[in-house]
Amino acid sequence: MTSIDPTSATPTLCRCAWVDLSKPDYVAYHDEEWGVPVHDDRKLFELLVLESAQAGLSWYTILRKRDTYRQAFDDFDPEKIVRYDDAKIQELLANPGIIRNRLKVLATINNAQRFLAVQAEFGSFDAYLWRFVGGNTIVNHRKTLAEYTATTPESDAMSKDLKKRGFKFMGSTVCYAYMQATGIVNDHMLDCFRSSPTLIAT
Repeated sequence: MTSIDPTSATPTLCRCAWVDLSKPDYVAYHDEEWGVPVHDDRKLFELLVLESAQAGLSWYTILRKRDTYRQAFDDFDPEKIVRYDDAKIQELLANPGIIRNRLKVLATINNAQRFLAVQAEFGSFDAYLWRFVGGNTIVNHRKTLAEYTATTPESDAMSKDLKKRGFKFMGSTVCYAYMQATGIVNDHMLDCFRSSPTLIAT
């Protein structure tokens, strides 16, 4: 992945209109991660945990807490998370660096169990997830913020199937945000420098 330093980027570099340029970490996330296709199962689980934690909150709130989440949840290792006991749950609920919502903490443990079940069934979570788009990134060509949608038929289908498999906090809106974050959907605006097919894959 090409590293892009937002503090040294030229002021004329065009980015998606939703990016808050006053937040370097947000700019870096947009420039280096958002919309880049992800096929690594550990990274897919990390983003699933973070996106489900976001439900009802802003993504930037979660982004700022990502490092603390990584420490608190054993580097997003689902095999460790499924073994969390009551003492560990209480420790998480006392951690000010994460979203201290009991239902969301329990959902993370539950989703780790479901994630491992999907891996066992399909060989990888990657193989399961990308089948919702036939293995190919959906490339949108948004010209304005008004053209963005919160859900799509694909996110509806993903949410329905995940819920059927027992996943929690994975409604269609969360699923669409997850699809954007994992590069299943390329939702960079048409005039954004990251909309280039060459750049989006790096």
